[in-house]
Amino acid sequence: MGSERIITYREALNEGLRLAMREDPGVVLLGEDLAGGAGGTPSQVDAWGGAFGVTKGLIHEFGPERVIDTPISEMAFIGAAVGAAMTGLRPVADLMYVSFIGVCLDQVMNQAAKLRYMSGGKVRIPVTIRASIGAGMSAAAQHSDCIYSLFVHLPGLKVVAPATPYDAKGLLLASIKDDDPVIFIENKTLFNNRGPVPETSYLIPLGRADVKREGKDVTIVAISRMVLEALKAADFLAGRGVSAEIIDVLSLSPLDTKTILTSVKKTGRLIIVDEDYPKCGMASEIAATVSAEVFDYLDHPVQRVIPPHTHVPFSPTLEQYYLPNSDRIVDSAMTMLGR
Repeated sequence: MGSERIITYREALNEGLRLAMREDPGVVLLGEDLAGGAGGTPSQVDAWGGAFGVTKGLIHEFGPERVIDTPISEMAFIGAAVGAAMTGLRPVADLMYVSFIGVCLDQVMNQAAKLRYMSGGKVRIPVTIRASIGAGMSAAAQHSDCIYSLFVHLPGLKVVAPATPYDAKGLLLASIKDDDPVIFIENKTLFNNRGPVPETSYLIPLGRADVKREGKDVTIVAISRMVLEALKAADFLAGRGVSAEIIDVLSLSPLDTKTILTSVKKTGRLIIVDEDYPKCGMASEIAATVSAEVFDYLDHPVQRVIPPHTHVPFSPTLEQYYLPNSDRIVDSAMTMLGR
């Protein structure tokens, strides 16, 4: 599998893009400030590497024809990415913040998601759209959304949300190779997190969850950054004699219901931790699926640890109150177990 180093989530994504571009000349990057600004001076080239530094260094290896700075128009460059995918390229478009999806929703919902279906399978749309999510940095309501459930709601899109550097690299490589449009979700609070990552190329299949920790008393299903909160809660619970099984959803669509149902059959209890808005969200979808499929195995009603149904506050104090966290997960688990 290759040697493993400890690198950041940001570096893992950068490495995934670099490997994909070396392997396939049809992989191109589009987005704002990927290389410092279109038409910039030589000193400005590669000054940014995208809003979060993920693409830094790539223009020096692959040039401006494959690392393309675009105008500040999500409608234009997401549309261009979808069109490029139709012609046989494998574009990776950087939406920056997922909240900007409102500007280009038609390109995603009516074009990328539907063209393969409406062409009877004659047209493939191998486009990957990277988008950052998440509260916790006082970025205010228009830059802190999660809203991955919006994409899951749309047939024709695949949606993934890795929580670790290892998963980020493997899922990004798999997303770029996929022949369907993939929304690749990155929580911006994770970019500096570190973990072991092989130097070589590897793929993590879309549509498969990962059991991050085995347990027997309660199943905790979490998404993106909330996986880390769930693991923290599991450590605390273990000290009190509670064995929690932690499932990282990884792929929101297609969703690996088999892994979740198998775990709930074993533990009889389920907590879902989700940072997205609660109405019609992933937590509700998973809860409904479990209740419909394995109701007789449940020893307690399914619990959700979720934010209130409101926009993300700018105030740091209110923002921390808004976010699900390990303390709330622990409280939910202890209540389930009558402790």
